[in-house]
Amino acid sequence: MKVERLPPLPPAEKNYHQARKRIHFICFLIFVALPFFNILRFDIPGQRFWFAGAEIWISEFSIAFFTLMFLMFVIAAGAIIWGRIYCSYLCPQMIFSEWASATERYVSRFIGKRWAKWPAQRKLIATRVALYTVLWIASVFLAFVFTAYFVDPRDLLGRLASLDVVTAGGITGTVVTLLTFLDLAFLRQKFCVTVCPYGYLQGMLVDKNSLLVTYRDENKTCIECKKCVRVCEMGIDIRKSPYQIECVHCGECIDACEDVLRKIGRPGLIAYTWGERPKTEIRESWLRRMGIRDAKRVAIMVILLFYGAGLSVALAMRKPVLVQIAPDRTVLYTKAPDGRIVNRMRLRLANRTSRETSVRLWTESLAGAEVALQQNPVTLGPGQTVETTFELRAPQTAGSTDVNRFRFIAQTAGENRETFDMTFIMPVRK
Repeated sequence: MKVERLPPLPPAEKNYHQARKRIHFICFLIFVALPFFNILRFDIPGQRFWFAGAEIWISEFSIAFFTLMFLMFVIAAGAIIWGRIYCSYLCPQMIFSEWASATERYVSRFIGKRWAKWPAQRKLIATRVALYTVLWIASVFLAFVFTAYFVDPRDLLGRLASLDVVTAGGITGTVVTLLTFLDLAFLRQKFCVTVCPYGYLQGMLVDKNSLLVTYRDENKTCIECKKCVRVCEMGIDIRKSPYQIECVHCGECIDACEDVLRKIGRPGLIAYTWGERPKTEIRESWLRRMGIRDAKRVAIMVILLFYGAGLSVALAMRKPVLVQIAPDRTVLYTKAPDGRIVNRMRLRLANRTSRETSVRLWTESLAGAEVALQQNPVTLGPGQTVETTFELRAPQTAGSTDVNRFRFIAQTAGENRETFDMTFIMPVRK
């Protein structure tokens, strides 16, 4: 079919390839930074969970559980509102798979130009050796970062420097390195269509308002250049359907179509659309442009907002130093040699921070009371827990009764105070 050549159009305003690569780089930096700055990390040996700088203990499993549920809900909500944008823009598997494919193409071109006179077989071998060397080095680094999400990075660095393949941490790092290398070298995007369940889940979540990459050619202006097929990392033809499970909505085909057709004076035939509705030039409200296009999506965003607010409140109310005081009522009271009455108390202190702290205890509304701790204030190292019993001694005065109400005060080094209402048992006066 002969296509009339018109004056070229200016380049498209948006370049999705460049935008994706910028976002990929930012995501890579975030991926590397999260465990080292304790923004998100599971410390399995220390039985800790780090989130937004807060050190959450295994005994606070509810906060860790709801944090993970919140993160999963964010991804699910993103899938409902923006389709598979997570896959193409944010997913580590896609980011590193595309990097591996780009590295393979670069190495192949470099060796082909640098040693152009070599036989094809020798160039192929040289390409494989160079590529696998680069991928192995990248695998060691990525495996180190990934394992740092579960083991303290400083401890892990020591294991790596000593080539530890004996302990649990060393074995884990070795296995992760091998799996990462196999993924980068051979699996790549095949993971997305064979192993990852997210693509199948997305197929169930899509509806008439989901963000799609669609092809429309009512005027039959496609010139069959097939560049949209050649640039597709997943190897599909977007012209067949926007609902192909392999399509991750990356927008590479949009750039390719715009690049070719604009040179002959026509706009591209592929675009992001909400559902399969034709792309419109009418400017919509910012909410609709963000994907909030029906009541279901409004409800999702409201739930997400409340979920995030609740998690933020829970983290803000969480005590960095746990203080628990309770009376030991196996014996109601005893008498000390000096005549004072003694009640035994149980004390549990837990430092949930990464720095040393101290806790000082005293009483109010109990005349002459003595907190008989060996050390007061009690010093706690980072992550340290202290469990002990101690005696609370008080004289039996004229105003004393058999059950005397008083208050324990616990003050940490950061000047935070907690109060505990207690009862002190004394013998009945005759």
